[in-house]
Amino acid sequence: MLILISDAFDKSLPGRLAQLGEVTSDHQRLAEAEVVLIRSKTKCTKEYIDSAPKLRLVIRGGVGMDNIDRAHAKEKGIEATNTPEASSVAVAELAMALMLAVPNHIVAGHTSMSQGKWLKKELERTELYRKTLGLLGVGRIGREVAKRAAAFGMTVIAHDPYVKSCDVAELAVLDQVLARSDYLSLHMPLSDETKSMLNADTLGRTKKGVIIVNTGRAKCVDEAAMAKALESGQVRAYATDVWYSDPPPPDCPLLKAPNVLMAPHIGASTGENLSRIGDIVVEKIREYVAKKK
Repeated sequence: MLILISDAFDKSLPGRLAQLGEVTSDHQRLAEAEVVLIRSKTKCTKEYIDSAPKLRLVIRGGVGMDNIDRAHAKEKGIEATNTPEASSVAVAELAMALMLAVPNHIVAGHTSMSQGKWLKKELERTELYRKTLGLLGVGRIGREVAKRAAAFGMTVIAHDPYVKSCDVAELAVLDQVLARSDYLSLHMPLSDETKSMLNADTLGRTKKGVIIVNTGRAKCVDEAAMAKALESGQVRAYATDVWYSDPPPPDCPLLKAPNVLMAPHIGASTGENLSRIGDIVVEKIREYVAKKK
C-alpha cells in the first residue's frame, strides 16, 4: 500500500506511517497511491481523483473538506475524512490573537518604534471587556473562541442555523448578530449557503465600526465589498488569516485596503496541532488497514 503525503504534515509522520505501508511525498506517484494525505494546498478535484485509480482513502489534516470533491470520491468508492477535532485550539487562539492585536495597535506600535517613533498618545487602545462578540458559526472552533472571549468579560452571541442550543453563547438570528456585535468572528464552512455571506448588503447591516476576524473560509467574505466597507468606515478593521488562494493574487482588493491585519494562513500551523493531526491520521490509517484484513 502506497501512502502519499501531498502537503506539509508533522515531520515525524512518515516514520510513524512506515509500519503501515510505503510512504512517499512524490506527487508523480499519485496514480499508485491507495491513501492520500492533504491539508489546504492540495485540491482533491474530480480530475485529481480520476488521476488516482488505486485511491481508496483521502484524509484532510484540518477542519473542513471543501477542497475535496466528496460527491465524486463517494461515486468512486473513496472514503474522505478529516481531523476537525485537532485544530480547534490552534485556530481559536489565532482568532483571539487577531482580536487583541487590532484594538491594541500591536503592529503599529512595534513598527513605529522600529522606525524611531514614540506614538504613546496617538495609539489609544480599546478593551475587549464588556464588548459584544458575534460568532458566525459555533462549531468546535467557534465554541473554543467563545470560551476564551468569556474569560475577557465579553458578551458572546452567535448565529448558526444548525445549532439548536448552546451553553457558551446566546443564539440569535443573523440580523441581530450583525447589528449588536462590536466584533464578528467567522467560523463557517464554505458552502453555497455561506459563500459571500458577508457582502455589501450584510456588511451594511453590521454595527458601524465593527471589527471582523476571519480564520474560517475566505470565500465567506466578498473581498471587494469588504474593501469598500473598510474605506467607508462601516467596518473599522478586518483581520484575516484566510485567502481566496494561497498566496492571494497581487490584485486582491484587501492587500491595499485600509485597516487590514493579514496573516499567511497560519491558523493550524502550531507544532502541537500538527502533532495532534498526526496522531489522528495514524489512527485512521490503522483502522483502514484493519478493515482490509
